[in-house]
Amino acid sequence: MSYRPERLAEAIKKEISEMLREELKDPRIGFVTITSVEVSKDLRYATVYASVLGSAKEQKSTIEALSKAQGYIRSELGKRIRLRFTPEIRFELDHSISRGSRVIALMEKVLEKEKDGGHGE
Repeated sequence: MSYRPERLAEAIKKEISEMLREELKDPRIGFVTITSVEVSKDLRYATVYASVLGSAKEQKSTIEALSKAQGYIRSELGKRIRLRFTPEIRFELDHSISRGSRVIALMEKVLEKEKDGGHGE
């Protein structure tokens, strides 16, 4: 079965999400969501983007713990996804969800100010 990078990325995302839910019990790993995975064209490297709920310190600690567990995660991926070479994995913190929630909070604040201002009513 040949994998295109997009299909492999989805398979990796699914498997790592499952591992985080079911198997990895490191206390440093907080509330993590795997948001996306990018796989190189040669299928040798995968960058896993994770969104972590919590403070900057908790986010850094979680990404460090995931990086330390990458050997285990990679070997598990090798067992679960049949590939000639299991990609080398790198974890990156994904700020998009926290940025999005900050933008929504700012928009709600502006709407609240407009409501309170009355604008000539």
